[in-house]
Amino acid sequence: QVQLVESGGGSVETGGSLRLSCQASGDTDKLKCMGWFRQVPGKEREGVAADYPGRNITLYGDSVRGRFTISRDNTENTLYLQMITLKPEDTAMYYCAAAESITRRDWLLSKSAYDYWGQGTQVTVS
Repeated sequence: QVQLVESGGGSVETGGSLRLSCQASGDTDKLKCMGWFRQVPGKEREGVAADYPGRNITLYGDSVRGRFTISRDNTENTLYLQMITLKPEDTAMYYCAAAESITRRDWLLSKSAYDYWGQGTQVTVS
């Protein structure tokens, strides 16, 4: 099994920055793709960023491209999301996700392609 635990959320002013972390544990060798999603109440979970090293693919959602950066520390089994120039519309619960395999590039920001999820960390921008 795989466990994902997010941290780093909080409240920040418009224009500020935050870095989210996702600690993976368990059977992490089978995780081929990892990503960040976000959700606000009443809306669909939105793909924010995804990283698939084995296929040399990194993707970002249109609303965050140029402001957010996904990265990972393989020695620590940790995924990061560096967020800068935050806007009120970035306010959401942010979730870390991992997949054993994703066959199509256009699925990397699709929530249905992921096998494992963390509990989420709240980001509030005001």
